Amino acid sequence: MTERSVFRASDLIRSATFGLRSRKLRAALSAAAVAIGIAAVVGVLGITRSSESALLAEIDRTGTNMLVVTNGQSLSGQETELPATAPGMIGRTAGVTAVAPTAELTGYSVFRTDKMPGYATNGLDLRACGPGLLAAVGGALRAGAFRAATGRYPLAVLGYQAAVSLGIARPGERFWAAGPSGGGAWLTAAGILSPVPLAPELDTSVLVGFPAAAALFGYDGHPSRIYVRTVTDQTAQAAALLAPAAWPDHPEQVQVSQPSAALTARLAVQNSSTTLFLGLGAIAILAGGLGIANVMVISVLERRGEIGLRRALGAARGHVGAQFITEAVLLSALGGASGIAIGAAVVTGVAKAHGWAVLLPADSLWGSLGVAVAVGALAGCYPALRAARLAPAQALRGTG
Repeated sequence: MTERSVFRASDLIRSATFGLRSRKLRAALSAAAVAIGIAAVVGVLGITRSSESALLAEIDRTGTNMLVVTNGQSLSGQETELPATAPGMIGRTAGVTAVAPTAELTGYSVFRTDKMPGYATNGLDLRACGPGLLAAVGGALRAGAFRAATGRYPLAVLGYQAAVSLGIARPGERFWAAGPSGGGAWLTAAGILSPVPLAPELDTSVLVGFPAAAALFGYDGHPSRIYVRTVTDQTAQAAALLAPAAWPDHPEQVQVSQPSAALTARLAVQNSSTTLFLGLGAIAILAGGLGIANVMVISVLERRGEIGLRRALGAARGHVGAQFITEAVLLSALGGASGIAIGAAVVTGVAKAHGWAVLLPADSLWGSLGVAVAVGALAGCYPALRAARLAPAQALRGTG
């Protein structure tokens, strides 16, 4: 004879939530395991998407059409020196729209005071540059003026990190550029740069004009790094021509790079790291599912009397099994919802701290909740099957 009983959806939810409400601490701890995994997945995807958006926006703002020409090495391994005519020759290359040479003034160290010992160094570079540098690298001033520091006066523009290292927060303050043989010169900060993503070496540099570099520091007119802007759709062709243009006699001793390619490579590294963290999050969710399955098995053992009484009063096997599957799904869904809330809060905090737009992919939110529900359903299958198979007489006796 077929078992018959009336068991509405509202009865199922009420019965399932009663089991959870009667063991609140156990339910909370079980849900926490799933919440940690879901929070990890949502947090990783959200932070990755937010930072990726900011990086792509930075690439779009600064452009992909910047190339950098630097001095390479000779066959003997010695560092070579670009010809003084290199900027002019590069400027006449097809597809080139702007050229901004710079020269590192080797042997000079920059300090806030002239009392520092000669052997000390603080990792800051002294560089000579022209007035077109900012436009070529897509840089911006945080404070002060740039053009005033590229002439013959002892003025300088500080990179963002250089200003921080020297403790200079506003233009007008003086600092000391120490020479390799004990001499040097006092310079006055005319401006401070914002960070330059496509030319990070400028962040730790102190920039002076070519005339001042020649008069104060013996600059000989040879550039060491040349920033080049090209027509965007001709960047690849121009890159192939820059080395021969810069040094026709020895093009093999000239290096040409594209900074935006390095930024794009960061996206690839970031995506590989994201995959790793998502794998760890998936392991945490799986561990949470196993924890829920274990808790549900224990719950079946503890509630055999309740199961036997319900079966004796007419509850079908399917209704008993459905109750325990629903308990597992609710438990996992509770953990999933909590994990989404935690992950969203983490993403918001990190994005705000870095000045990024907060991006929470909808597919990650709904997908995470769906995964949590699916894990709960799978975790509840065995305990539900075990509960449904209990015979009423055995359950009431506390055996089986």
